[in-house]
Amino acid sequence: MIRTHVLICGGTGCTSSGSKAIQEAFRDAIEKNGLSEEIKIVQTGCFGLCALGPVVIIHPDGTFYSRVTANDVPEIVSEHLLKGRIVERLVYNDTGSDEPVEGNVSLNDTAFYKTQNRVVLRNCGVINPENIDEYIAMDGYAALGKVLTEMTPEEVIKVITDSGLRGRGGGGFPTGRKWALTAPNKAPQKYVVCNADEGDPGAFMDRSVLEGDPHTVIEAMAIAGYAIGATEGYVYVRAEYPIAVARLQIAIEQAREYGLLGKNIFNSGFDFDLHIRLGAGAFVCGEETALMTSIEGNRGEPRPRPPYPAVKGLYQSPTVENNVETFANVPQIILRGAEWFASMGTEKSKGTKVFALGGKIKHTGLVEIPMGTTLREIIEDIGGGIPNGKKFKAAQTGGPSGGCIPASLIDTPVDYDNLIAIGCMMGSGGLIVMDEDTCMVDMAKFFLEFTVDESCGKCTPCRVGTKRLLEKLDKITKGNGTLKDIDELEELCYYIKNNSLCGLGQTAPNPVLSTLKFFRDEYIAHVVDKKCPAGVCKDLLQFTIDAEKCKGCTKCARNCPVGAISGAVKQPHVIHQDKCIKCGACLANCNFGAIKKG
Repeated sequence: MIRTHVLICGGTGCTSSGSKAIQEAFRDAIEKNGLSEEIKIVQTGCFGLCALGPVVIIHPDGTFYSRVTANDVPEIVSEHLLKGRIVERLVYNDTGSDEPVEGNVSLNDTAFYKTQNRVVLRNCGVINPENIDEYIAMDGYAALGKVLTEMTPEEVIKVITDSGLRGRGGGGFPTGRKWALTAPNKAPQKYVVCNADEGDPGAFMDRSVLEGDPHTVIEAMAIAGYAIGATEGYVYVRAEYPIAVARLQIAIEQAREYGLLGKNIFNSGFDFDLHIRLGAGAFVCGEETALMTSIEGNRGEPRPRPPYPAVKGLYQSPTVENNVETFANVPQIILRGAEWFASMGTEKSKGTKVFALGGKIKHTGLVEIPMGTTLREIIEDIGGGIPNGKKFKAAQTGGPSGGCIPASLIDTPVDYDNLIAIGCMMGSGGLIVMDEDTCMVDMAKFFLEFTVDESCGKCTPCRVGTKRLLEKLDKITKGNGTLKDIDELEELCYYIKNNSLCGLGQTAPNPVLSTLKFFRDEYIAHVVDKKCPAGVCKDLLQFTIDAEKCKGCTKCARNCPVGAISGAVKQPHVIHQDKCIKCGACLANCNFGAIKKG
């Protein structure tokens, strides 16, 4: 009889940190100690606290072990599983103290989890994503059964509409309305498409859902198929996500075997099946019409709209397209009701939102919070604040399509309308935190470099306009810009936004516009003072030595890769600016604080 479950994170982050070796070590140690009949090892999806991986949770007591290695496993098995003694040195400590935690710490007791409300992520880190029985045990496929045996398609659409669910891919279009627009259109074949082409730098929400709970997306797509009259669906997922692809394929095969995909599901007469299509990593294929063009076997380029996919989508047939997170909400809405979902969030932004929290933040990982939670709560209460005593400067939402929220607006409630009001956007859910050492001009340049590389080139405003933007930003960061360049930069941003064919070009200028709005003084400093206030832009940097603090130890000179530092032993040294490559080796090696960067 199984008395204890050992849950080991099998998400991409923990897998890259060695969680597979930990699983093998647990199997070996459990067998060696004769516990195979009592202890069950469960490979799960992401727990959320990615910075602490590999993560191991012991149930039923819920002990949360972090940063576990294969070498730690024999001790956990012999002490905790065999003798009932918690290995305190491995228990996660969120108090900030270096001292080991005494006793048991549960994942739900951590500051990271206390204020979260996990709807989309409800099964991630809880079940084995490769075992359909574990999903069914968590009410899996009950929503599909309810829909097919108790509800009409119109009733399904009404529930989704009344819930207030909006698309989580970035646009925020009402999901029920999208389904309602597609359902009446007559065609021999209709389609349901899941957008899992998550390409924003720093975003890994959808990938983690597919890795940790693939059946919830399958169930939701079948529900959508019933609602609009479609019998076929496609999940478009990046080939760079091999774990997500493998688990999704396993889940689809299991669902077919159980009769939950295929012909006559639940003896209702409804047929629905799914296919996987792999994306090659083109960011533009996150745009729905480019994605559908790619599924059809063509180059992934956006189409002019109208006609919209509800009328002519995949293979010129009526199509509903939603992203992974949107679909993951659907089964719970069907089971628990529209009012339950609408009770969370704000008036116009219902439910919860999953964010991939990254950058200069103590607790990086996945968080799911009710819409309307303030940025301060996300960063300070859940994320643990900025490390190393640095100050919060800004948060970038929506990746290359989004904008930045400055420290002065840290109490902004995070939802669709509030972010748009300050010139930002929700995007798919990437949230990158920046501290005082971040150059906002360089940050805008980074995202624009990404956009230039990812533009499909179909329309001139995006293909040429973003390159001209990047050229001007490059000019400014090298100290060659003028005030006129700043004005032209802004003018060009609005031209690109208003004339580009698809969402990629229409949103590409957002990082530039938002940094110009909130951090224009940094642009002016680069242009007028020829200085980078954050000390990031290499061409504007200058390393100097304070003669009063320099002890003449020669360490800086010895570590300079280009011999740019001279001086006698026990005498102040000098950096020769004509030779300096601004690598920072001198600053890193000075023990007396004599090197200044500015």
